[in-house]
Amino acid sequence: MGKLEGKVAVITGATSGMALAGARLFADEGARVVITGRRKDALDRALEMIGHDAIGVQADSADLGDLDRLFATVEREAGSIDVLWASAGIGEQSRLGEITEEHFDAIFGLNARGTVFTVQKALPLFNDGGSIFMTGSNASLKGYAGFGVYAASKAVQLALARTWVSELRDRNIRVNVLTPGQVDSPVLEQVMDAEMKAAFESVIPRRWMGRPEEIASVALFLASDDSSYVNGLELVADGGATVI
Repeated sequence: MGKLEGKVAVITGATSGMALAGARLFADEGARVVITGRRKDALDRALEMIGHDAIGVQADSADLGDLDRLFATVEREAGSIDVLWASAGIGEQSRLGEITEEHFDAIFGLNARGTVFTVQKALPLFNDGGSIFMTGSNASLKGYAGFGVYAASKAVQLALARTWVSELRDRNIRVNVLTPGQVDSPVLEQVMDAEMKAAFESVIPRRWMGRPEEIASVALFLASDDSSYVNGLELVADGGATVI
């Protein structure tokens, strides 16, 4: 029997990278998986890769109407939720002195505001004893030039998690933050050139970036009963980059 047998897991922004790897692993471990993505073509490809009758909803987590449609679909197709991985997010560079309102609003609109309302709108469907976790970033732990707004938008998640642990204690719903470091994924290619990638790899003790599957295995830990005594934690999976 899989570690998520009979569970319903919702993963936002799961059409590529570590969230897609997590969706595939969750499905292999017995979960009924529901994923979101903003582009239909990418969503269709992801569903084909996941298999196991996974459900896809085209949605932007920064759009509250899309979130309503997502959870209406979950209620209709799956009934309830046991695991929520709020992973939808974006990361773009902008140095102090060059930050625009549009940059700030886009980053915080999805990474912070979108995360808050994803969790809030999921709650009515959540089974007691479930697991919620959000995707952070080790950019919030170490001052990477050009990523200040992005880092700030991810830093809020630990404060949210700690507060929600208190608010959800009577329902025994755990809330954690999964904070990866640099992971070799399509999203990374959009924000880093070869020189920047090499610079980041140089600070990772093993000298190469994480793989999406390595983060997926940590996500499975947080989703499953293996982490039943883990609550309000920021679990950092960055190969040690932020400790040296």
